[in-house]
Amino acid sequence: MSPSPRPTPAELEILRVLWQRGPSTVREVQATLSENRSSGYTTVLKMLQIMADKNLVTRDETQRAHVYSARLAESQTQRQLVRDLLERAFDGSAMKLVMHALADRKSSPEEIARIRQMLDEIEGGER
Repeated sequence: MSPSPRPTPAELEILRVLWQRGPSTVREVQATLSENRSSGYTTVLKMLQIMADKNLVTRDETQRAHVYSARLAESQTQRQLVRDLLERAFDGSAMKLVMHALADRKSSPEEIARIRQMLDEIEGGER
């Protein structure tokens, strides 16, 4: 199966709703999005239809109101986006990506501890 196309920022916003809520109708997605900014029903419907065509979401048509679900788990989509960014912006260098990510903003002590733990696991062959 070929990888899904890279979602646009607006599509990622909808995917976040679906990851958080689980399978949802257009009305439910639109209501959740409207908590932060105005989103019209027809706009959300059109976006979900486009996302279904792009294979980013699945649509269950067995009920009166169609129910949409993210095709991939959040972690799978994040991995695809990071792989794409790694290749396009950092010439495949994970070190460059990590160095830029850590230099760009202050990490919490908990994040640093988790990064150290992951590095130890990678070095120990536990991953």
